[in-house]
Amino acid sequence: MSGQSESAGGDFTEAEMESGRRMFACDWTFLKAAASPASLPPMAGLEIAFAGRSNVGKSSLINALTGRRALARTSSTPGRTRELIFFRSPHRLVLVDLPGYGYAAAAKSKAAAWTGFAYAYLRARATLARIYLLVDARRGLTAADDPVLGTLGRAGVSHEIVLTKCDEVNERELALRRDATMAAIRGRPAAFPGLIVTSARTGAGIPTLRAAIARLLLERGELLRPLGRQ
Repeated sequence: MSGQSESAGGDFTEAEMESGRRMFACDWTFLKAAASPASLPPMAGLEIAFAGRSNVGKSSLINALTGRRALARTSSTPGRTRELIFFRSPHRLVLVDLPGYGYAAAAKSKAAAWTGFAYAYLRARATLARIYLLVDARRGLTAADDPVLGTLGRAGVSHEIVLTKCDEVNERELALRRDATMAAIRGRPAAFPGLIVTSARTGAGIPTLRAAIARLLLERGELLRPLGRQ
């Protein structure tokens, strides 16, 4: 398992890998927890959001990206996080941990409320540059992911698949999950034509994901520009 992006653009350059490393080697801090549209923080810079089923590893991935053990709180209880959690750096980049979805034990009324808010955020946030949709490598895409992919497609929100927990499957299983996922997103206009394979525990694929975000920000002219500077 290489942990490299299966993107049409090929591997990342050494400069992009270094840019990604430097972008995340800074003082990341908690910004805000938002439970309603009125409580969202003001839009500034660009936002990268992480979505996925409950317990897919969003918080662990954010901690691995930022090199912080407890920036994003992890929980062994699926469906516990019901707010949008924002983290900021000194640069024009904000990370957003979206509420998990698809947890059957959550009350349907509460699930509808928080997922509805998350969907509203995805559709209307002008500073949102990309959604990384996390998929557990042990299970692959499931029926719970279909409505989210549909919403992202209808809203025209750029999104890319990130396989998580790749260290918990063997090479053959990982290849099957990767091929099946690529086939499932083929033909979706808003879906980035590739995926990134990661493990928050071992660090596999983390430098690649950092480089992917660095490339995205560079294309937007935002790379490593401090907030407050125009």
